[in-house]
Amino acid sequence: MTWIIIKYLLTAAIVVLVSEMAKRSDKLGGLIAALPLVTFLTLIWLYIEHQPTEKIANHAWYTFWYVVPTLPMFLAFPILLERIGFWSAILASIAIAVICFILFSLVVRQFGVELW
Repeated sequence: MTWIIIKYLLTAAIVVLVSEMAKRSDKLGGLIAALPLVTFLTLIWLYIEHQPTEKIANHAWYTFWYVVPTLPMFLAFPILLERIGFWSAILASIAIAVICFILFSLVVRQFGVELW
């Protein structure tokens, strides 16, 4: 139980750090947020918890394929934010990400990559 609490606290601290940096500097906050911090933490937690190498490698492999179709969302959000407001832009961005993911998964399936 202690280990889970430590994981939660460290992970939460990183999220808070990113949001605090974003308040001070758009560029620095964006840079830190763009780093695959959650992925690195997950890989570290899996390694420390003695998960098989194949599981750790698969996590990194699938993370790559799941990130690619979410990128258009980051381009759309700033445009939508000014036009339709924050919550609507968030919902529209989620919809864009889901649609892009579905389309992307259909394309990469042709190359032997099964995402769902």
